[in-house]
Amino acid sequence: MLYQSDFLQKLEAGLREVLPEWGISPEAKLKLLTISENATYLVEDSTGRRLVLRIQRPDYHTRAEIESELAWIKALRDSRMVTTPEPIATLAGGSLSCFADREAVRYVAAFEHMPGAEPDPGNQLTSWYRVLGETNARLHQHSMTWQRPDGFKRKVWSFDTIIGEQAYWGDWRNALGLTQEGREMLERTHELLRKQTAAFGMAPERFGLVHCDMRLANLLVDGEQLTVIDFDDCGFSWFAYDFAACVSFLEEDPRVDEFLAAWLEGYRSVAPFSAEDERAIPMFLMLRRMQLTAWIASHAETPTASSTGADYTRGTVALAEQYLGNHSENTL
Repeated sequence: MLYQSDFLQKLEAGLREVLPEWGISPEAKLKLLTISENATYLVEDSTGRRLVLRIQRPDYHTRAEIESELAWIKALRDSRMVTTPEPIATLAGGSLSCFADREAVRYVAAFEHMPGAEPDPGNQLTSWYRVLGETNARLHQHSMTWQRPDGFKRKVWSFDTIIGEQAYWGDWRNALGLTQEGREMLERTHELLRKQTAAFGMAPERFGLVHCDMRLANLLVDGEQLTVIDFDDCGFSWFAYDFAACVSFLEEDPRVDEFLAAWLEGYRSVAPFSAEDERAIPMFLMLRRMQLTAWIASHAETPTASSTGADYTRGTVALAEQYLGNHSENTL
């Protein structure tokens, strides 16, 4: 259990060691904001200055991958393509700091603090999906034309790394509460998705650099302003997969079709989105759901995983049964 309370105390101690690199006293106020892949803290010094510091989970991203993420964020901000917090360099001009965690190295990135809260999942949520569609389209346009710097490195989110043999987030077969009958259902779905994603292909007009985790928890709403945060999982994947990420943990919400219609309307107000890509979205929804089922099993110590557990697995099996009933190996 990586993020138990005693371990969080060690993280906080390590974080305080590096605060002076941003000109902040080690005695500054620290507040844990989120625990997911990483631990994210709000830091406030005696002058009221606020920063958000992200302590990277070990053995997930290399330094080059984190620096590449920050490079894309800076390029997006420079182009005014998206509202997202500015990465804050250390006083020495470095993009990252680090501290020792036993034999591992913990990298720390700093970002400006921005106002807002996660979108309310109530009645106004559909309208925000139109804004999300516009935002995704702008991000995709930027990623298709941006000249990436030398040494740019981010993970590739393909079938193999999402739920296949090289899955970064673990094996869905370890899902909490998975029965033999459920496993057989998901095995059939796994094989179907493997064939369908291979047939869909990874041509450059449909596969490129994407945010890959624009779920509600990674959005801030402040009045009419939508801010996108946490590019930690950005990498190379299908552009259409970004919608599946946008409805993470909402896959069984009866409004998903409304969310999709709004997202497509927003997207197409900025850039084309082909009918073929639209037909592939149910495939990506199922792919993402199985990925998140694996993530919950491999990240059981996080609040998100502990609040879902076996119920999420049962829902995944039910969605897989529906998917198999509505699709064949030859159609999306």
